Parts: sequence; structure tokens; C-alpha cells
Amino acid sequence: MNRRQFINLILGGGALGCLASAVYPVLRYMMPPEQVEADPDSIKVGSTKDFPAGSSKIFKFGRKPVIVIRDLKGGFHALTATCTHLDCIVQYQKENDIVWCACHNGKYDLSGKNVSGPPPRPLDRFEVKVSGDEVAVVRTA
Repeated sequence: MNRRQFINLILGGGALGCLASAVYPVLRYMMPPEQVEADPDSIKVGSTKDFPAGSSKIFKFGRKPVIVIRDLKGGFHALTATCTHLDCIVQYQKENDIVWCACHNGKYDLSGKNVSGPPPRPLDRFEVKVSGDEVAVVRTA
């Protein structure tokens, strides 16, 4: 390696380092930071008065929506509120006592088991704890 090649190598490395030090902060600014959201183990969803027989409500449980259902007999059920087929939001049909996905007419029973339609697997279940008048949804292990 002669003197000219050595100088070109040093100057090229310096120019490359200078360019990288200018481009790196711009790229870091353009990429959003990863947001870590806490995953709760339980949430309070209201009182038993908020859930008359045959009603349902959707709550956010961490990053997932959860549907809390009070069936016609007064029992509570909590399931993920997104259909396992295409992640559409499901709803409770009181007259048929089922959980229904409007996207492709997928149907689940109140335990989350897929009954008909295209859903490939059951809905995930959560435990519902009623203490006094408070209703809470708890993540199952």
C-alpha cells in the first residue's frame, strides 16, 4: 500500500463516519420508540347493577378488548372480543344466547367454543369474579 492509497483509505473512512453520524440520528427520529404497555392481571368492570340479565359490555383489558356477558340466567362470562377468524369485534345476541361475529356470521357459545361459521378456534376465556357488588375480570393462567 502506497502513501496515496493510505491517505484515501483514511479520508474515505472519516467521510463514511461523518455521514453515518449525520444519518443515524435522522433514522432514529423517524422510527417510533417501542411502547411497552403493562398487561394487567385483573380489571374492575363495574357493579352488578351495570349488567342486567341478557346484557354485555366490551372493555379494554391491556391491549385486547374483552366482552363481559351476563346471560339470561344471571351468570357472568368474559371472553376476548375479537373473532378468531379475522379479528372482527364480536357481540352478544341475547335472543339466541350466543356470541356472534358480524363479519362472516361466526357463532360461539358462552364458553367461547366456536359453534358455526368460519372461526378456526374458540375465543380465549377470562375468569369473572363477583365480590359483593363489584364485578372484576381476571386473567386465567
